Amino acid sequence: MQVREYTKQDLPDMIRIWNEVVEDGIAFPQEELLDAESGDAFFASQSYCGVAEEDGKVYGLYILHPNNVGRCGHICNASYAVSSDARGRHIGEMLVKDCLRMGRELGFRVLQFNAVVESNVHARHLYERLGFVQLGTIPGGFRMKDGHYENICPYYHEL
Repeated sequence: MQVREYTKQDLPDMIRIWNEVVEDGIAFPQEELLDAESGDAFFASQSYCGVAEEDGKVYGLYILHPNNVGRCGHICNASYAVSSDARGRHIGEMLVKDCLRMGRELGFRVLQFNAVVESNVHARHLYERLGFVQLGTIPGGFRMKDGHYENICPYYHEL
């Protein structure tokens, strides 16, 4: 398994994996699904997109972009998605580690996550193991797919 920059050929798998997480409705704030056109534009608009690929198949991806502008433009933000049929293979860890490296390479100084859902314990344990610091808890900051609200936990990691 390698993590590398995405290519146009990866887009169908990337869109499928992204939409799977969006449809789950428990981790990503997006509600609209990507199609071929919107997916191409969305991934092209990021500072960087990496994919976890093995034998020509994409199993996961991440997007990396500024978290804000101007005087806060040195802080980046990222999102990670792993195909449900590949979870448990430590692909998320590979993606986060590559993202930290790429964030530094692109000149960012901090990676910040704005809205990690409190009940997403696997992601939270991974981030904490990799040295991310939780900034607090925002009560009811995320509306789950079923309509109830859960807390979110912002995190950061110096690059």
